[in-house]
Amino acid sequence: MKNILAHRVMSVPPSGIRKFFDIAATMRDVISLGIGEPDFVTPPGICQAGIQALARGETHYTSNSGLLELREAISEHLQRLYGISYDPETEILVTVGVSEALHLALLAVVNPGDEVIVPTPCFVSYAPGVIFAGGKPIILYTKEENGFQVLAADIARALTPKTKALLLGYPNNPTGAIMSRERLLEIARLAKEHDLVVISDEIYDRLVYGTEPICFASLPGMRDRTIVLQGFSKSYAMTGWRLGYAAGPSEIIAGMRKIHQYIIMSAPTSAQFAALEALRNGEADVQRMLAEYDRRRKVLLKGLVQIGLSCFESKGAFYAFPSIRVTGMTSDEFASRLLEEEHVAVIPGTAFGECGEGYVRICYATALEKIEQALERMYRFMQRHG
Repeated sequence: MKNILAHRVMSVPPSGIRKFFDIAATMRDVISLGIGEPDFVTPPGICQAGIQALARGETHYTSNSGLLELREAISEHLQRLYGISYDPETEILVTVGVSEALHLALLAVVNPGDEVIVPTPCFVSYAPGVIFAGGKPIILYTKEENGFQVLAADIARALTPKTKALLLGYPNNPTGAIMSRERLLEIARLAKEHDLVVISDEIYDRLVYGTEPICFASLPGMRDRTIVLQGFSKSYAMTGWRLGYAAGPSEIIAGMRKIHQYIIMSAPTSAQFAALEALRNGEADVQRMLAEYDRRRKVLLKGLVQIGLSCFESKGAFYAFPSIRVTGMTSDEFASRLLEEEHVAVIPGTAFGECGEGYVRICYATALEKIEQALERMYRFMQRHG
């Protein structure tokens, strides 16, 4: 059969991350600084809550929206952290990871031909998600000299009558950048002036170093035009549990819930009980893991400079985004040769957008001793190529 696949599927390339995972899986003695996943095991209390739910026979569907008790806990969590109030009945939806929440948000608000502004470098799913929803991603480049923060002036220049939404991802994957309150306020004023929906992916909000996280919906006038995407994977080391949520205006959440009903039904039940325990009693675990990530972050950033790779100070998530331009290699060439010659896996910056050329993403969600070993190997590599 000819042309069996839809054009929107054919137009999206495979993830640039997967290539390096597949190669590394065939090699011995590889230190992987590529996968964006906590190396910590889910804390015992959270695991026990999931196990106990299974033992009680909690193996059936929940409400499409998720356990009401969990939604109430999410509402209290957002109120406590950011002072934002959401109705657990109508304004919170529990999803299969933040990936589903992102997909639902785009499907719910984007009409065919609508434009969605996507600052890059960004998570690999953003632009494809817009395309799958029938929209057109408008790619904005962020720059290291601005700390990889997106500027309101750049957004303003990208606006057209077709602009429907702005997709933000801070703390940022892959750069580790965070947004200042001043720049977020400028964007908020622009969103209000041009009646934009803001989809704010804040999955790394608890992993911020030396400052307090900012929820976009907490800014003046933004609650009712913002879809906050959140989850448990990163902060609570629950990636395999596949649980996220969206919070936003009831009309938008109702639209997302309608799609969720048809394609998912409900998020995993045992994972929801585990997440409830995470919100109730997991804060000490979050702080413990945060402190360890910060220790690794400082070692990695210092080590990168010492081996000859400049790197701005990332202050969120668990990524560093050093420049590799001094080597004269492309991002893909650097990552390929580093893996081949020294068995260290990093991800080319171009996997996260064209403006990632000249950079690589390094994840420090791995043991400190492995980070130190990787730096030693990278030093040898730079001695030959830097």
